[in-house]
Amino acid sequence: MDPAVLEFDIGLGGGGSSGRDGDDDANIGLDVDEDMDDSPAPSSVLASNNNGGGFGSGGSDFYLPEGDLLDLEPYEGMEFESEEAAKAFYNSYARRVGFSTRVSSSRRSRRDGAIIQRQFVCAKEGFRNLNEKRTKDREIKRPRTITRVGCKASLSVKMRDSGKWVVSGFLRAHNHELVPPDQVHCLRSHRQISGPAKTLIDTLQAAGMGPRRIMSALIKEYGGISKVGFTEVDCRNYMRNNRQRSLEGDIQLLLDYLRQMQAENANFFYAVQGDEDQALISNVFWADPKSRMNYTYFGDTVTFDTTYRSNRYRLPFAPFTGVNHHGQPVLFGCAFLINESEASFVWLFKTWLTAMSGRPPVSITTDHDAVIQSAVMQVFPETRHRFCKWHIFKKCQEKLSHVFLKHPTFEADFHKCVNLPESIEEFESCWLSLVDRYELRDHEWLQMLYNDRRQWVPVYLRDTFFAEMSITQRSDSMNSYFDGFVNASTNLNQFFKLYEKALESRNEKEVKADYDTMNTSPALKTPSPMEKQASELYTRKLFTRFQEELVGTLTLMASKSDDDADIITYQVAKFGEDHKSYYVKFNVLEMKATCSCQMFEFSGLLCRHVLAVFRVTNVLTLPSHYILKRWTRNARSSVILEERASDVYTNYLESHTVRYNTLRHEALKFVDEGSKSLDTYNMAIVALQEAAERVALASKNEGRPMMVNGRIRGDSARKASRTNTINHKMPSQPLSEDDMDKKIRELTNELEYASRKCEVYRANLLSVLKDIEDHKLQLSIKVQNIKISMKDGL
Repeated sequence: MDPAVLEFDIGLGGGGSSGRDGDDDANIGLDVDEDMDDSPAPSSVLASNNNGGGFGSGGSDFYLPEGDLLDLEPYEGMEFESEEAAKAFYNSYARRVGFSTRVSSSRRSRRDGAIIQRQFVCAKEGFRNLNEKRTKDREIKRPRTITRVGCKASLSVKMRDSGKWVVSGFLRAHNHELVPPDQVHCLRSHRQISGPAKTLIDTLQAAGMGPRRIMSALIKEYGGISKVGFTEVDCRNYMRNNRQRSLEGDIQLLLDYLRQMQAENANFFYAVQGDEDQALISNVFWADPKSRMNYTYFGDTVTFDTTYRSNRYRLPFAPFTGVNHHGQPVLFGCAFLINESEASFVWLFKTWLTAMSGRPPVSITTDHDAVIQSAVMQVFPETRHRFCKWHIFKKCQEKLSHVFLKHPTFEADFHKCVNLPESIEEFESCWLSLVDRYELRDHEWLQMLYNDRRQWVPVYLRDTFFAEMSITQRSDSMNSYFDGFVNASTNLNQFFKLYEKALESRNEKEVKADYDTMNTSPALKTPSPMEKQASELYTRKLFTRFQEELVGTLTLMASKSDDDADIITYQVAKFGEDHKSYYVKFNVLEMKATCSCQMFEFSGLLCRHVLAVFRVTNVLTLPSHYILKRWTRNARSSVILEERASDVYTNYLESHTVRYNTLRHEALKFVDEGSKSLDTYNMAIVALQEAAERVALASKNEGRPMMVNGRIRGDSARKASRTNTINHKMPSQPLSEDDMDKKIRELTNELEYASRKCEVYRANLLSVLKDIEDHKLQLSIKVQNIKISMKDGL
């Protein structure tokens, strides 16, 4: 065959989404080797190298010979109009045969530096230098697969004086298996997104579809994945680049909005990572004054909601949220994520902490993400970090889809294994049984989840406060603050209005909950003073949850299982269900109880097991240390002392309960000792009779002057005060030592009486303050209701 000049319209340009550009014209010198493997690069690498891959990197379709040229093979002497034409032809040949290509070396003219020779090779040519990406201090965390096996297949071309390019060498043989036609689209140099495909992706992305659904539509449209010409990774990265380009134009809108908000209120906080003046911005964070105030009341637990980072949404948006005293989501600030590196998350968390007055939360919940996890460890070393269990369950459907299809019962068994165990030992046993039953012991992703179990499985997290009312059910705290406002089709132009609507709606819901709590009384289901006390302290929703636990005690039996001095252990279970027992340790003197279910530690409300123990030990009201202010109707109150301002009846009940339990505890020890033998029994009976007579006498003389240990009790203190006054009026005379002791005792009694009066005045004052605070809250609610009605009227 005579040499012929082949002209190809290859349409080179940007727009591909995988790999790096095969051209390296900017490099001067010999043997410039470009490291391009067949294996898809990690998404982070692909996202930052969007100039296309190999020879199929153009914005239009790669060249495919037609007709008689369909089976054309390169040969020495073949001529091309340009280097790009030669490159496109060799790549189309590689696609037909089943291998990927890359540029290996080039030679430049010493006269003008122009490229005069190129060598194109099989992507498996040569061997990877294992040390090329290592440094003295560390190794790369996720090394890419080694695919080079020393293949010699290549095509060399050089430029003639005429400007044409001619094939100067061609090696056909490969030392590895070639890829079948239905897998060619996975090779790097053949992965490219055509113009029509880009148009379809743009349309579907604007409609809110994610990459998986878009790929399904493309496969159906083109008649198979091999005819689509690229992979889901390429589609995902193309969509990400699209979003990045659109955000670059919208970022100024965001900055203008934040500047305006800060100008209107100096307490509005915002910060940018990067150079704001030159628009070189990586991330943005802001928190309005109400968000910052919310954190002072409810900042004990925080959720960093990264739902909107997913490709389902067009906004790289992540709010910091918490839970208010009604169990409703409350906002602590928002982040706009443009760069999602570890350094960016560290900056974001530090900035958020600064805006929240430097006080870290007790616990934080995030998505299961290694980058976020590392940032949390650096910024919040003392904060308990939990992965969102429901994000993990959702991801499980993707990672274990084949198991779900093969075993319909797996999902239910998996949920039970995670949610139901009451002890770590029970969970460990259940997990091993699960992975063995479904033959998943070697599943890499599931093993990774197991390794992280202490950060998402409930049984490991119950000792930390997360403000959730149930350990097994989903809490409102895990619902996004902006659910129902920001959706898959929301863009930044729409976002500001929806953001403000969400703030207004959440505020109205809190006002309505405040109104219901303050102006309606819940129906009591028991005659317990504790239920009445809780109904006056807790918000409506929290009282309802507490009431469930209190009523639940009626089905439980609490029996003493161990008595260790001051701490008594009770076994609590339903009748006939001792195998499902919970154990409550109760310190009688300190009025403190801990349950094996750890509900109070996790949610801040006492469980039915502790309440059952309180019932059998005659604890009639909730001890003050079990009433968390953040769950009370006065959670936002600035009056700190009201927590100690209980009414007289409550104080009486608590003090009576302490006395009762102390006497009961001592009496039981007395009975145990007195019944050991006949002699001790007789002595105990005599002692009890004497004690009964003395108690009866004390009860009979209650309110009358009594001498106890040489001191006057009760009303005698007032008489002593009068005597002291009379003595002051008498002429001063030398006092004997006994008289001096007597005066000291009288003055001491007078001081004690004055102190008691002060306590009464103090309790009355705190009660007045509490009434003022309640009245203030009611007025605030009425004002909000008037505003809402006026707005509705307009």
